[in-house]
Amino acid sequence: MALLPNRDGAKAEDRKAKTQAAQDDALLREVDDAVRTDQYRHIWTNYGLYIIGAIVLALVAFAAILFFSNSGEGDRERDSEVLVTALDQLEAGNIEEADARLAPLAEDGDGGAQAQAQMLRGGIALEEGRREDAATFFEQVAANDDAPEPIRDLAELRAVVASYDSLEPSEVIRRLTPLAQQGEPYYGSAGEILAMAYLDAGDEDKAGELFAQIAKSDEVPETIRGRARQMASVLGIDAVGDVDELIESMRASSAARTLGRQQQ
Repeated sequence: MALLPNRDGAKAEDRKAKTQAAQDDALLREVDDAVRTDQYRHIWTNYGLYIIGAIVLALVAFAAILFFSNSGEGDRERDSEVLVTALDQLEAGNIEEADARLAPLAEDGDGGAQAQAQMLRGGIALEEGRREDAATFFEQVAANDDAPEPIRDLAELRAVVASYDSLEPSEVIRRLTPLAQQGEPYYGSAGEILAMAYLDAGDEDKAGELFAQIAKSDEVPETIRGRARQMASVLGIDAVGDVDELIESMRASSAARTLGRQQQ
């Protein structure tokens, strides 16, 4: 008697192949192959120090609401000139010159202009490996009521990243929990660091759950979701979800990156 084809087996093999393809995608190979927790923590300690360009983009995004309504026209023009000149110096790679131009504004300026100068000086300090100085600059912005809330939140996130090694896990958890809520602008980045703090505190269950939430969130960039999927897997949680949807999302992200490189 002829045997019927094993359709369930074929489907299982097809799903297995798709899963393997997803795992092999370049987006999921941004963390070391071993993906051990201690290695990941080391990566985050360094990766979390965003480059100056990212800070510049974030500041520009909020520039319209940041600019200091309490300053006079002359003050605005003068402070704007300082910031633009410093950005030009940064773009040219003259970090020390940019820092020197920003120092007076960061120390004695007002409102949004001072906040921008402090953020830029914090980014410069990180580039130079001065994490304690960087954390101080970012904390000053986070405590500045004249700066818009998104900028204060970004400053708080960067302050925690800069000083992560010197903070107790409980302090990191306290400071980042409000930022690591779905719908918040820095949910993905803050959530990743918060999950690592849970790991350092010995709470693998909370860490795994948070990594899984991040991996499945459409609000988070695919690069962060990819790392979160791997960490959730390390902690024994399946965060892949629908394989077909995952592959399609990864293809779209890869195509967008390719297009971006072609346009540069």
